[in-house]
Amino acid sequence: MRCKTLFLILLLGFMAALFSSCDGGSSAAPAPISLSLASSALEVLQDGTPATVDATVVRPAGDSNGVTLSVAGLPPGLSDQVTSPGTGDSGSVAFTSRSAAAGTYSVSITASDGQTTASVPLSLTVAIVATVWTSVNASVAESGQLEDFMATSFQPAEWDDQFFTNNPGAVTTLANLGSQHIRLQPVSAGTPQKADGTWDFTMLNAVLEPVISVGDKSPELQLAVAPAWMDDSNGHLEPQHFQDFASYAADVVKYYNTHAGFTDSNGVTHFHSTFTPITWWGIFNEPNYNGLTTGAQYAQLYNLVVPAMQAAGSEVPIKFVALELGDYPGLADAYMPAFVANVTAEVDVVATHFYSSCNQLDADQRIFNTIPGFVQEVKAIYSQLAANPALASVPVWVTENNVNADYNRGGGISACNGTAFVTDKRGTTAFFAAWRPYVFSQISQAGAEALYHWDFDADQQFGEVDYNTGGTYRSYWVDYWLARYFPAPPGGPYPQILNLGVTETSSVETLAVQEPDGSVVVMIADRAVHSSSDNNGAGDPRTVEIDLSAWGAFSSASLLTIDANTDPKAGPTAQSITPASKITLTLGGYSVAFLTLKP
Repeated sequence: MRCKTLFLILLLGFMAALFSSCDGGSSAAPAPISLSLASSALEVLQDGTPATVDATVVRPAGDSNGVTLSVAGLPPGLSDQVTSPGTGDSGSVAFTSRSAAAGTYSVSITASDGQTTASVPLSLTVAIVATVWTSVNASVAESGQLEDFMATSFQPAEWDDQFFTNNPGAVTTLANLGSQHIRLQPVSAGTPQKADGTWDFTMLNAVLEPVISVGDKSPELQLAVAPAWMDDSNGHLEPQHFQDFASYAADVVKYYNTHAGFTDSNGVTHFHSTFTPITWWGIFNEPNYNGLTTGAQYAQLYNLVVPAMQAAGSEVPIKFVALELGDYPGLADAYMPAFVANVTAEVDVVATHFYSSCNQLDADQRIFNTIPGFVQEVKAIYSQLAANPALASVPVWVTENNVNADYNRGGGISACNGTAFVTDKRGTTAFFAAWRPYVFSQISQAGAEALYHWDFDADQQFGEVDYNTGGTYRSYWVDYWLARYFPAPPGGPYPQILNLGVTETSSVETLAVQEPDGSVVVMIADRAVHSSSDNNGAGDPRTVEIDLSAWGAFSSASLLTIDANTDPKAGPTAQSITPASKITLTLGGYSVAFLTLKP
């Protein structure tokens, strides 16, 4: 009986233990904490100013454990200082940038009480700081003045002569652009002398007459090539015809700049029925690519042509643009010494051409990387000119500029590479809105006094307007607003280039000037490349804080942006904004922004 009783007691104890384990009688898992941030995004300035985000912990009832915060995913150069809630509910994290690259980064903040954790994401934008000082940067350009006027170009030829006929409204579009000394480069059938003694100015005049009616009414007519009968089998002017070219140039001056005109060897008199004299004349195009392989050869031609033109009896004073080099790094120092040493004729301007590529496969970053080479060439040209006292004050113009110089040489074949030609649309997309302002800023500060677009009426690679429709491309508006925000009227007054302190220059270009009326204009071009392999990519966003605190108060401010969202036909519109001592701009990719502040 005693054994049976003991067995029952043991059995009841076992079942009690079993039921206890099945009905959850053991201790429950602790309830989790939760974490929230005062903001899901935070801007951190590159100048080392801390930026703080507040954090709040929500605990389950009765939880009094200490809570710590931690940060994961910080990029190099960005540090954090954590203030943990401890036994409270509030904490914070302060971020400081001393060397972090501009851009947007995703990090996470985690709260832990030793038993449970909670994490939330935070978007950190490392922002560039551009401080605009009141002092003029006298080390750049001409005593700190920005004298770089904007202009555009035409190429009168059988492919260009019907543009204004088919698009009469384009005359107004051209006039509104506000170009100075619009450049005309007649080639092929646009060259007015067809054979020795045979002339026809029809094709050239179809372009020149509308051009000379607009803007400053003072175009540059470049005698780009010789009449074909003077050339060798490669299309290069033969030295034995240098004097013939000089006579040809003199007759063109007589045609446009005298009422009497000239009489050719067949006894036919030619004169421009509407007397529209031309002041500016360019002498030959890219001689280094077109047969005149040394500066001495070009000087020989130039010294014959200019005096012949001066002796042609022009009824207005005429001026001369020399060289117009097909430029690349090192060319000025190789080509110009012999020209500078041997030229004796009048030189009023020395010109050069800059293209970033001749290959549609070049990545965006490679295109941007060419701009410092442009700057060095401008400086090298000035350095070479200084070797001849007669040329020391001659200005440098950039009379051709675009992203890609390649073109369809016929049959869909690239002129540069011999492969299938592909239109490089970076000449008219948002990429151009970053690239052209970058070029303008850099060469202006190097002392260039003109920047010409190549060319006005063309396709999506080269044009400011569409040749077929006359409709504007995005590139038109970039040049339009550069000319207005940085005016360089003949003889001045000119904007003064201001000193800037910029924490990062590798992905944005910043230019600040004070206008003659006292207003301040700050240009920010976002040239940040998203991926090293991008070709006509979208770019990468950049945030810039513009510090104007040294200037005191402004009465008004406006902002105009050109980017991928800009309507190419209507163009951008400036928006009024509230003036402040510090203004933050965020650009969403390749773009340019112009901030104007009125005193």
